[in-house]
Order: sequence, then C-alpha cells, then structure tokens
Amino acid sequence: MAQSNGARARLIEIVRKRSFSRGQETTLVSGRSSNFYFNMKPSMLDPEGGHLMASLILNELKGADIDLIGGLEMGAVPLAVAVAVTSQITGWPLRAFFVRKQAKEHGARKLIEGLAPQESLVGKRVIVLEDVTTTGGSALKAIEALRAEGAVIVGAISVVDRQEGAELAFKAAGIPFTALLTAADFL
Repeated sequence: MAQSNGARARLIEIVRKRSFSRGQETTLVSGRSSNFYFNMKPSMLDPEGGHLMASLILNELKGADIDLIGGLEMGAVPLAVAVAVTSQITGWPLRAFFVRKQAKEHGARKLIEGLAPQESLVGKRVIVLEDVTTTGGSALKAIEALRAEGAVIVGAISVVDRQEGAELAFKAAGIPFTALLTAADFL
C-alpha cells in the first residue's frame, strides 16, 4: 500500500505541473463553467505520468474479472493503451478499446474500435476509463454504446474526479465508480 501511496503522491505532482491550471474561467465539456481546469493529455502522454496512471488503475482492478478496458475518445485512448501495455508487462493482459463519438462514415464504420473482425463485446466484462470526470456524461455515453453491443459494465475509473456529480450519476446508473485523484487534491 505504501508503494501505491507514493505513486499517487507522485502522480499528483505530475498532474499539478503538466495538466492543472487555475484562475481563468473555462467552459467544460459538461457545459459548466469553472475557474480550474485539467487537460490530462500532457500527463497521460508523459512516460512517468502514463505509467503511474496505468499502474494505479491496475492496482484498483487487482483480482477483478475483466476482459477489456477503454472509454470514449479522445480522453480514454492514451489511458487505455497505457493500461493495456502495462497489464501485459505485469502478466495480466487486458485488451483495450475505444468508443468513437460517432461511427466513421467510411471503412468499417464502427462505433467501437479495438476488436478483431471475429470478436464481439457480447458478454465481455468491461471497465470504462476516463481522464477527468465532471458529471460522468462522457463515460455514460460510452457505457450506453457498449451495452448496446452486449458488454457487461463492471465499473468506471477516472484519473481525476472534479467532484461535481459524476459519482452520483454512476451510482444512479448502478455502476461502481473509482477515482484515483479528486479536485480536492489540487484545490
């Protein structure tokens, strides 16, 4: 546990330096306005940051019966890849996927990417990932698409929960929710 506490503390340092800003009023994806903002891409795409996020997520999932991990593009994509690669290295391989905001109008026209042509989500146990949650709307959109394809949603994990309703939204939807960090870690 001490190792995960140290990893969590180091992740807070990285996110504070690379992904957190405060002061300027910003409109969030949820439509809400805020004077603090998390742009998690610089931290997710940082080698140490991405590794810490993936390791902490895998630590949260230890012992769980899961087939796949992923979430809505774009925020969940680097996170899902980091977790998939780290899971392989640790001997517990989890495949990644992502849900498009809308299906492509050419090629395979898929809404969900990452499955081979013969693979299906029917009965697959899935964890939905998010970089930042405010109301949970993005993850819930991904969950709707996954359930339509037959996936079983085991839970949702966010790197940072802004603590503005996501936890209650997931609870109302019957989905266990975990956040590695919260806005309180930065404010």
